Amino acid sequence: MSDIATDVITLIQKRMPPETKRALEPADKLKDLGIDSLSVVELIFDLEEKFNIQIPYNANDTQPEFETVGEVIDAIRTVVAKQS
Repeated sequence: MSDIATDVITLIQKRMPPETKRALEPADKLKDLGIDSLSVVELIFDLEEKFNIQIPYNANDTQPEFETVGEVIDAIRTVVAKQS
């Protein structure tokens, strides 16, 4: 696993409720991990700070941009690659 994936998973695990903490797989859905909409916004701030990036995100959108752990990892890889 790449460093980006490891760092993203670590940040996601920090936002998970204690009773849901476990090893994560790319197919795991954020909502199934106990990550609600507020936690997603906080996670985005964490990711932006960690990778020194800006993530395009519309908090008013009712359809989540990131549903799975893998989608978060892919999105961060894409944004980081564009800045390189």
